[in-house]
Amino acid sequence: QVQLVESGGGLVQAGGSLRLSCAASGRTVSYYYTMGWFRQAPGKEREFVAVIKWDGGQTQYTDAVKGRFTISKDNAKNTVNVQMNSLKPDDTAVYYCAASSRPWSSGSWWSTARYDYWGQGTQVTVSS
Repeated sequence: QVQLVESGGGLVQAGGSLRLSCAASGRTVSYYYTMGWFRQAPGKEREFVAVIKWDGGQTQYTDAVKGRFTISKDNAKNTVNVQMNSLKPDDTAVYYCAASSRPWSSGSWWSTARYDYWGQGTQVTVSS
């Protein structure tokens, strides 16, 4: 079993930055776990934001955040982070961390169905 706890959310003005962290416990996720970030705005479905391979060697991003968000993994601390710069009001959502034991090559990381474990989420609000 894996437990995921997100932190770092808050209120920020448009153009500002936030750094979200996801702390994993219960089983070492530094080995073979793909880690993703999703977000869900009010009245919308949960959508893919970014994903990183277990060794940190490969990443994927949704087009809406490319060039602004950076996902990273600290295996020593069992955390996965996302640095969010140049934030926009459209980035307002609850952000969720997710973990998957499926191999990276299996793909389709944009799909919530690929992930086995989820955190409770952290609110990010970007004011205009």
